[in-house]
Amino acid sequence: MDIVYSLIFGAIQGLTEFLPVSSSGHLVILHSIFDFTLESELGFDVFLHLGSLVALIVFFFKDIIRYIKAFFQSLVKWDLKNQVDQKLAWFIIIGTVPAAIAGFFLDSLIEEHLRSTLLVAIMLIVVAVLFFIVEKYSVKLKEMTSLKWYQSLLIGVAQAIALIPGTSRSGITIITGMTFGLKRGQAARFSFLLSIPIVFGAGLKKFIDLVLDGFINSEILLYLLGFLAAAVVGYFCIKYFLKFLQKYSLAAFGWYRIGLAVLLFILIIIFKI
Repeated sequence: MDIVYSLIFGAIQGLTEFLPVSSSGHLVILHSIFDFTLESELGFDVFLHLGSLVALIVFFFKDIIRYIKAFFQSLVKWDLKNQVDQKLAWFIIIGTVPAAIAGFFLDSLIEEHLRSTLLVAIMLIVVAVLFFIVEKYSVKLKEMTSLKWYQSLLIGVAQAIALIPGTSRSGITIITGMTFGLKRGQAARFSFLLSIPIVFGAGLKKFIDLVLDGFINSEILLYLLGFLAAAVVGYFCIKYFLKFLQKYSLAAFGWYRIGLAVLLFILIIIFKI
């Protein structure tokens, strides 16, 4: 059964890393349902994050190469006003800074004091309400090329806020982009591009911790299965979620988050999780 559990956890990671529904909320429920324990939970977590990273890199590979080239070109010829790719490359860097700083200084604080099921449930509802508000009042007409530097910074601040369990990195950054008038799909695309350095950084940190903690080779098959499930499911999740947003609103995810929060409240009351 451990093999099945590994695939399930990997698939859920691939979905919830990119859908605006909160991976932490789902992991709480999964752990309360399945008796899935490993010698190295850290090792498994590392491989799941690497799976998500692979999904991002494969899907956005051409974009990544283009923006890396544009970044280095901008160092030779500073022309942000007219070069769209250069501008977006720098905006991704600017937007990465808040979450990188928050993660570096606040990660241990969050792990120790904010890993509360009750907080997850509350944040699921709070962000769901924001979905409804932004969907109703935002313009949703602009391309991500219209972003200003300070707007990318504020989207980055939203990404930092997503460190609070139950928030959803994709959810909070997408609605922040929509607040600045971006189309849903464009806001999501910028959100995913912005997440690549953060997912890479988080994966690298966890990998270093794993090496220092001692790698458990006996569980490598479970790690690899979780990695594969997260990568494959994550890739198709990105692909079809972007298509979904071209026609439909975030309201369905808002109602889903509220339903998940209600389930968590029930688990809190009955099982004291």
